[in-house]
Amino acid sequence: QVQLVESGGGLVQPGGTLRLVCAASGRTFSSYALGWFRQAPGEARQFVAAISRSGGPTDYVDSVKGRFTISRDNAQNLAYLQMNSLKPEDTAVYYCAARPGLTRRRPEEYGTWGQGTQVTVSS
Repeated sequence: QVQLVESGGGLVQPGGTLRLVCAASGRTFSSYALGWFRQAPGEARQFVAAISRSGGPTDYVDSVKGRFTISRDNAQNLAYLQMNSLKPEDTAVYYCAARPGLTRRRPEEYGTWGQGTQVTVSS
């Protein structure tokens, strides 16, 4: 089992950049696919990106393709979400999540979640 803690959120102007970090505890980090999700007030939790256990195959929601990059460092038990060209509609609480096996897009298929980090894009 892993535990996840997100960091790196904040207030940024439109067009700006943030890098979110997901730090995992536990010796089996490389056994888990990782996903980033976001939730804006009054909305359902939305898939953003996912990365396989090895760090090879990745998956992105169309609205962030070309702007966001997911990556991981299994030696350091860390995962990242590099967010460039941020837009006001990217404003949300961002969550890191883990699941054994393959990546998935549905949040209910992830059993381990961090506490979230707020990202606000505003001028």
